[in-house]
Amino acid sequence: MGEKKNVYSEEVKRNVIEMKLSGEYTNRQIMEKFGIRNKSQIMTWMRWFRKGEEHRLGQPIGKQYSFGKGPEELSEVDQLKRKIDYLEIKNEILKKVPGNRKELEPEVVIKLVDSLKNLYTVKLICECIGVPRATYYRWVQKSWGPTELEQQIIDICKSLKYRVGHRMVKKILKGDHNILVNRNTVQRIMQKYTIQCRVKPKRKTRFAGESKCIVPNVLEQNFRADGPNQKWVTDITYLPFGDSMMYLSTIMDLYNNEIVAYRVNHTQAVELVLDTLKVACNGRETKGLILHSDQGSQYTSYAFQGLAEEKGIITSMSRKGNCFDNAVIESFHSTIKSEEFYTHQKVHLTNSIVLEKVESYMYYYNYIRPFSKLNSLSPVQFRAKAA
Repeated sequence: MGEKKNVYSEEVKRNVIEMKLSGEYTNRQIMEKFGIRNKSQIMTWMRWFRKGEEHRLGQPIGKQYSFGKGPEELSEVDQLKRKIDYLEIKNEILKKVPGNRKELEPEVVIKLVDSLKNLYTVKLICECIGVPRATYYRWVQKSWGPTELEQQIIDICKSLKYRVGHRMVKKILKGDHNILVNRNTVQRIMQKYTIQCRVKPKRKTRFAGESKCIVPNVLEQNFRADGPNQKWVTDITYLPFGDSMMYLSTIMDLYNNEIVAYRVNHTQAVELVLDTLKVACNGRETKGLILHSDQGSQYTSYAFQGLAEEKGIITSMSRKGNCFDNAVIESFHSTIKSEEFYTHQKVHLTNSIVLEKVESYMYYYNYIRPFSKLNSLSPVQFRAKAA
């Protein structure tokens, strides 16, 4: 047999409500005075009172009645009195509705409910002004303006040109703003304001197996370096975005993924990679440095190999047909196209605009773009901090 529930008279319930409204008594004191076992009982009576459902204080256990009605034994006078109370509450609410309530804007409804919800329930307020409660909550969820957290996330994404994902935004919130937030929350906010980063298209890769290399693969997919100017990787990629085809040659330092040199030209002749290497070596100590490339004709040329030897550089080459041996620099080329150009596929770009966009992105990549592997710092920031 279950424990028998306590039955409290209507008088006791009203006394409890008066004591709560006075603010002079704690829940514990009220419970001890009237022998109430659970404070949730007090909360229930107070909720009825605030909702204007005082008729429920006199109803028996297990049998509840809608507002304005009551047990069959209640007199018509009592039922009429309760109906009048309801109409008075409704009239009081409608007094606060500006203008024609049929033309209520969401912002007005949200402000009105916020001002009255301490006196009446949201359900009652919405019923009186003729707005479905579900509609009100949908408007609130939309929020009609970002919250403080949402605005911070929007500002971060905007400053990084909407090129980072929710995991990186979460790290920046924690590191720069000391805000701990679940990454799913960050993702939901970014989806809400459509500020997600662009996903790079995946490419299918075919293996061509082992092949005889002109220069041995010294790097062997070990893409980690203990300091700057120890390991570089280089490659050429197409830039088919302007009036004519152009080619981008890039050299990256594997220590912090910094682009140490790049050149753009209308041809992919050997002069393109020679110019890139000369810029990279200018002012840097390169003796013993490993420079890895694929087996393109520019890199296997006597001119390129001779310049590398002159600078004290050890050259390394990928196996033929195996892009994973030079995955880091190929990933970078995919990234610059995805983040800087593919968002403008339907926009005509001149060659000069393409050059400007490459220059702008290189600065952003080296000085601004945060990396997880670099503790959410940009390549230049990481190098400066390590120094």
